[in-house]
Amino acid sequence: MSSIFTKIINREIPGYIVAEDEHHIAFLDIMPLVKGHLLVVPKKEVDYIYDLDDTLYSSLHLFAKKVAKAQESVVPCTRIGVAVIGLEVPHVHIHLVPLKTMDDINFSRPKLKVPETEMKELTAKIKAAFDYA
Repeated sequence: MSSIFTKIINREIPGYIVAEDEHHIAFLDIMPLVKGHLLVVPKKEVDYIYDLDDTLYSSLHLFAKKVAKAQESVVPCTRIGVAVIGLEVPHVHIHLVPLKTMDDINFSRPKLKVPETEMKELTAKIKAAFDYA
């Protein structure tokens, strides 16, 4: 069965997609730790990050770097935190979390509910910054 991320990639379910290329996609987390929390995902469905071949592993991180730069230009923060946990969804994903404090990347915190209008606005702004880069 396809992961929820594959369903977003295939446009079977909606996602707040901010960036995409042939092999990768980035979208807003719908249950973020902070506003602007993104997920960066390879389009190839692989469960564990260290099972990616070297080329895809490297390109995923380079894509994430470009996405993070766009994200950082739009979302007020000190820097972008990075986390790879890999237990929530059986599809490799990198969390990019805008940080003001260390607690902003504490995954045991309650998740936010961001209104759809704000999610759409953030999506458009990050996408524009990514496309411009």
